[in-house]
Amino acid sequence: MIYSLGKWFSVLPLVAALGLINTPARAQTALTIMVFQGLQNLPLLAAQSEGFFAKRGLAIDIKIAPNSDELRNGLAEGRYQIVHSAADNGIALKAMNNIDAALVIGGDNGLYHLYTQAGITQYEALRGQTVVVDAPNTAYAFQLYEMLRLKGLNAGDYKIHISGATFKRLQDLQSDKRFVATMLNPPFSLLAEKSGLKDLGEATQVLGAYQATAGFVLRAWAEKNSATLVAYLSAYIEGQRWAMDPKNKAAAITLYMNALKVSEDIALGCYNAALTGMAKDAEMDMAGLKNVLALRERHTGKPTQPAADYLELSYYHKALENLSSKIGK
Repeated sequence: MIYSLGKWFSVLPLVAALGLINTPARAQTALTIMVFQGLQNLPLLAAQSEGFFAKRGLAIDIKIAPNSDELRNGLAEGRYQIVHSAADNGIALKAMNNIDAALVIGGDNGLYHLYTQAGITQYEALRGQTVVVDAPNTAYAFQLYEMLRLKGLNAGDYKIHISGATFKRLQDLQSDKRFVATMLNPPFSLLAEKSGLKDLGEATQVLGAYQATAGFVLRAWAEKNSATLVAYLSAYIEGQRWAMDPKNKAAAITLYMNALKVSEDIALGCYNAALTGMAKDAEMDMAGLKNVLALRERHTGKPTQPAADYLELSYYHKALENLSSKIGK
């Protein structure tokens, strides 16, 4: 089930924005992908609009996640073959549900900032107040808890409201003053700024390196569909290269405007943020991944496995090899 995401971020405009390409007449391998809405989807937008998936025989149906539970459950149940979300969501599948998922590609550092109601300028003002998270036990919730902990606020010093995807958390702060803080990234952080919410700082500036967006799959599916996965990752990387090429800047901004339903200035802000936050060729940030694991251990009180146990990067390396060999021809 896919939920309605509101007038700005409904599934239909994204599908329309991504689907207007001519595909080859040959049979296509269908893949259903789930992602959260946001600037991190630029490689997908580019790969779809420029036909990089289609030329590899892939027909991609992209769904927008309402929350991390649906994303993780849908992957585990086979409704989605590949998902792109916080790396910690993939780790949570193993840690919480004993689902053998593997991170197969990186993405970005998240570009998440802590935003508060306009009158709040210091962390101490959050004591006894209600902060908003997607899920209470994954990813950016851990970022929020750690940023608060480092400023002297521990679990129990504030209340937690479970909301869902980033756009929902922004809506919560804008519509209800009882909710005082949440983590936001572009375009939602840019919209928050325009609406008068207060930026208390970027997570990576406080916490250090962080592997945010990553692509992950079920290991069993990857083993049975290795050629398809390599083709998908090849198209994804090619899409990012195309989008990061300065000569395609205007087209990339238009992709953001159409997919996110935002103004040109907000789309430009997303593009500029992507230039700084996205890793080259969506490479996995190992220092950032280790920090993800450290935050999970601290805020769950449970040990994690070594970082390598959550990875299967052989498909990614094969995709890079394929792209390199084509460039050399």
